[in-house]
Amino acid sequence: MGDGDSGGALGGASERSLRAAALVRLWRLWDRTARPVVWLDLCNADGFLREKALRTLGEGSAHGFVFALALRRLNDWVPEVRAAARRELPRTAEHSDPEHVVDALWSTLAHCASWGRIDHSMRQALVNLLSLPHVVPTLRARILRSTAGPAARILAQALCTPALDGSLEDFATSAVQPSVRARAYRCLLEGRAVCVVGRKWRWTDLQWCEGRFEPLLEERPLSARAPVVATLRSASADRSPQVRRFAAGFLLSQLAELGAGARPLAEVLAADPDGTVAARGRFALAALGGHA
Repeated sequence: MGDGDSGGALGGASERSLRAAALVRLWRLWDRTARPVVWLDLCNADGFLREKALRTLGEGSAHGFVFALALRRLNDWVPEVRAAARRELPRTAEHSDPEHVVDALWSTLAHCASWGRIDHSMRQALVNLLSLPHVVPTLRARILRSTAGPAARILAQALCTPALDGSLEDFATSAVQPSVRARAYRCLLEGRAVCVVGRKWRWTDLQWCEGRFEPLLEERPLSARAPVVATLRSASADRSPQVRRFAAGFLLSQLAELGAGARPLAEVLAADPDGTVAARGRFALAALGGHA
């Protein structure tokens, strides 16, 4: 009888201790001061945990997806988290694999202009990542060999910094995507780089509350401008009609400035197999007083 009572008492104590341990574990699961921070906390609903996660990534990101989550904190709804992202991202990028950094930038640069909370300092922190010495070669190679996707938009945003200015001629002649080659030729011929830095709402009809977002553009001069005639000749011989159409349009806009060098280019474009390119070439010849 006594043995049974003592056994029941011991069993009850053991059950109570197990319940207490379970409650402790449950509390630690929800207690942000005791819970270990993981990379998923970068998208946690708790702003303190998002800020803490950014600080723990200082030794480098293990994956491009993780670094992309960290980049998104530049547009976080909590100002302190945005400030932490601005401080910690450069150090995280320096200790991360450049492929991971480029993966994150590739998925971010194409649409970061639509972020409504990012200010100039946050945008500058994002642009500075494009100038890191170990990131530039990887980003350059990715733009050159990309067969699909927003490579032209990535190039336009990357040109906010002069880190890729020296590679524009390679992009114009060797990039796989025609849109990238056309973008590079445009920059070389105009001697400037234009990138989207944000959006501004413009009302089109106040009576019906209609409007649209318009891009805010920012431009900077390139360090050196390519020779116009030689660059136009190269663009006119490109394998893609998209690039040749741009060359023909630029020729029409610069007929007066090109002088005698415009006629040989117009004759080449007038004989182009693409109808749109040939029409622009014939128009240029007619404007120059030649035979269309």
